[in-house]
Amino acid sequence: MIEVTAEPLVPSDPSRNISDLLADRARETPDKPIFGIPEGDGWRDKTAREFESEVIALAKGFIASGIRPGDKLGFLATTTYEWTLVDFALHYAGIIMVPVYETSSADQIHWILSDSGAVALMVENAGHDKRFAEVRDELPLVGQYWRMDEGALDELRAQGAEIDDAEVERRRNLARTDDVATIIYTSGSMGRPKGCVLTHSNFVDTAQNAAVELREIFDQPGASTVLFITTAHVFARFMSVLYIHTGIRTGHEPNTANLVKTLGSFKPTVLLAVPRVFEKVYNSAKQKTEADGKGAIFRRAASVASEYARREQDGERISPLLSLQYKLFGKLVYGKLRDLMGGRVTYAVSGSAPLGPHLGYFFRGLGIKILEGYGLTETTAPATVNRPGDIQVGTVGSVLPGVSVRIAKDGEVQVKGVNVFREYWRNPEATEESFDGSWFRTGDLGSLSDEGYLTITGRKKEIIVTAGGKNVAPTMLEDPIRANAIVGQVVVVGDQKPFIAALITLDPEMLPAWLKTHGESEGLTLEQAANSPAVRDEIQKTIDAANARVSRAESIREFRIVPTEWTEASGHLTPKLSIKRAVILKDFSSTIEEISATRGDRPSASAGGCGWGGRRG
Repeated sequence: MIEVTAEPLVPSDPSRNISDLLADRARETPDKPIFGIPEGDGWRDKTAREFESEVIALAKGFIASGIRPGDKLGFLATTTYEWTLVDFALHYAGIIMVPVYETSSADQIHWILSDSGAVALMVENAGHDKRFAEVRDELPLVGQYWRMDEGALDELRAQGAEIDDAEVERRRNLARTDDVATIIYTSGSMGRPKGCVLTHSNFVDTAQNAAVELREIFDQPGASTVLFITTAHVFARFMSVLYIHTGIRTGHEPNTANLVKTLGSFKPTVLLAVPRVFEKVYNSAKQKTEADGKGAIFRRAASVASEYARREQDGERISPLLSLQYKLFGKLVYGKLRDLMGGRVTYAVSGSAPLGPHLGYFFRGLGIKILEGYGLTETTAPATVNRPGDIQVGTVGSVLPGVSVRIAKDGEVQVKGVNVFREYWRNPEATEESFDGSWFRTGDLGSLSDEGYLTITGRKKEIIVTAGGKNVAPTMLEDPIRANAIVGQVVVVGDQKPFIAALITLDPEMLPAWLKTHGESEGLTLEQAANSPAVRDEIQKTIDAANARVSRAESIREFRIVPTEWTEASGHLTPKLSIKRAVILKDFSSTIEEISATRGDRPSASAGGCGWGGRRG
């Protein structure tokens, strides 16, 4: 086996828990703004001292409500300042939070609350309340219930007014490093969600080591960020803890439709996002320039940025002509794109899904270094990450301090270290199955370079074995196809079938502008667009480009454009926008069978492809 280890830079302290990170911040830099609160068209600063005072006041309310140390409380809310406030108030009160995704169905809410044994629930609004009401009678353990939009936080603060500070301090210090900090349920992409038991040391040790290793990001003058991905997910949850530890000023935006406006007013220096966000930024800029008749300029600017960044990374010579073009486009194109993200972003952390190399090079060429990383809920988010001074685009970086990664004989990525979870809640069978000794079996396939950089190549359970015995990793084909502006999602199929095919959805946001610039009516429905020869030709060209990366046996021979969206609401995407492959394969089984009945002998644009309406020739 190939193995790489990075020794911890910060020794573990068995007496510390997550609340100590805030207590340290409030003591060391009490007047440092660590949050920006939306106020009119701007932002009002909240200092470390002010935040801790609010945390303590709310913790008193939870204590007064009768919830005991170690009890579980479910929390269902959007990504706001109040989310982090409640999170730390629960830590100060010694209560274990069980986050619930804001979009969870009534059935999912029921499962998470019943399986975790939650004795209380807090939700944000009427929509959340309605879903909980459907299953409330089936959850007898849930005694306490609050709605934030009905003044729950003020009610709790008033209820706890008589609780002494000493009692909060006592409760805050009860948890030790190995005690349970939270139970975060997996997204359920492979079945019913499992509760991942994460300890205080998982968060504290990982955050402290990451802060030292990535100090260049956090030590920037005026370092700030905007959180807009769901804080119920481990990625944003861990980063929110890390931001408090490092003192980064944080704003929140629960509605991604307002993201450009929010970035423009908050002007962050670092972003946390999933690859789909970077794809949207790139594709939106491309579509706008196409609509303005400046598409050729943008395409050339993008090519120059990517080539410049690639040569810079690989230490290759940058010609005077390339350098001149890069400077020219810096004024015409790159600066305007940076302004869309607030004008101050220098770093972005990308995780939860693969980021295509073309995006990594492109944004690096803009002056924004995307640090792609890798991890799972079971690894408290990060296991590996690219470093600010040594980014290897196309990889997910090297191991963080205190973490080890190895590649098993079958190619599986396995992890152990300070970040690895304790167990699956009330599921010893799944826990045992997921460990090889002290090594966590991630289920992902990958490779390690000689320099220790990890590359993820697919999921073990998603490997397609064709009827001819060829093993195909679907993500190798899906990632470049999904990068096309009009593609919403793509799923490669073909397990035990005679050839590889693909199901594709269109992006309803990007589609109208593309149709207009390609001589089609921008008012076409998804079904009409799926049958448009222009759209099918565009998809075929994208598939041809993806096929060029693989052998003929691995190439996509047929495709269908599905005239609907795959969304979280439809049950086809997880809250982090990953595809639920098993659900899609089940729901579209008849389409897959219909594809398999064809000859599958049309792998190129010249030979023709298929839209929803059947073959074209």
